[in-house]
Amino acid sequence: MSIAIVGAGAFGTALAISLAKDGQDITLWARDTAQADAMQTTRVNAARLPNATLPEHITVSSNIDTIQGHQTVLLAVPVQKLAHFTEQNRDVLSGKTLVACCKGIDAKSGLGPTGVLQNALPDAKTAILTGPSFAHDIAIGLPTALTLACEDTHLGTQLQHDLTTSNLRLYRSDDVIGAELGGALKNVIAIACGATIGAGLGESARAALITRGFAEMQRMATAVGASYETLAGLSGFGDLTLTCASEGSRNFRYGLSLGRNETFDPNITVEGSMTAKACLTRAEKLNLDMPITAAVVAMIDGTLTLNEAMDSLLARPLKEETC
Repeated sequence: MSIAIVGAGAFGTALAISLAKDGQDITLWARDTAQADAMQTTRVNAARLPNATLPEHITVSSNIDTIQGHQTVLLAVPVQKLAHFTEQNRDVLSGKTLVACCKGIDAKSGLGPTGVLQNALPDAKTAILTGPSFAHDIAIGLPTALTLACEDTHLGTQLQHDLTTSNLRLYRSDDVIGAELGGALKNVIAIACGATIGAGLGESARAALITRGFAEMQRMATAVGASYETLAGLSGFGDLTLTCASEGSRNFRYGLSLGRNETFDPNITVEGSMTAKACLTRAEKLNLDMPITAAVVAMIDGTLTLNEAMDSLLARPLKEETC
């Protein structure tokens, strides 16, 4: 199978490296011409993944037409930019198998990545690749397991085999909604956990946020038809555990900056920021109680300080522990 990867950020580059190490010819598209030329020449993504070498089977290009000959395209494009990208390149992407490799909820439409793709390209076949992973780990060959979710069982099985590598193990699911929401909502909880640690509120507080945050994730996902088992798997609980416990997570680092009252680099994509707002809007329409998500939105908007947000959570009525 011929594979193209759109997006030469850290994750797109890492996927290209992992697939190419097993001998597949991979086309990696970079938006910036200078970046593409430098990567093709030096065999390194100096800006995003400087400690990993690009195998010879990777061809880097900034010409979008280079993906024309590939039937399967992995889209490592931030979810807030995915709709615009697909609309701009509808002719190139039409009719292909598109695998979303991003996490979040589109702020304008309220859709997950596959919904965005289906909106723009109704004749495309879609799937999502998500789960607990850091690009650096994948790129240097460390073992990683992800969820490949696709409603079409036959296509999902084919993609599972085609995209599994010597260090990247894929588990298949047909619960696309659950896989998408797990990957999106865990970033919101990671911001809360980062803020808690940044403010020096301790590991016990982080453990409580992870646990009750997971209950919020389940509440939202099952309300829109996702399976509890999906949220308990790699794309939900697995990703939540990794993202809430490591400074390798952009969302956790963003939370740290909130807790420390520091400025965060505006050039770094923080998926959970926009997702928190989209999630809260959806929760209100569904009449769902999402207090941690609401607190994160309030902190991002500056309407509550972290201490005020924590006080509001601690002052909630006592209740039985349920999801």
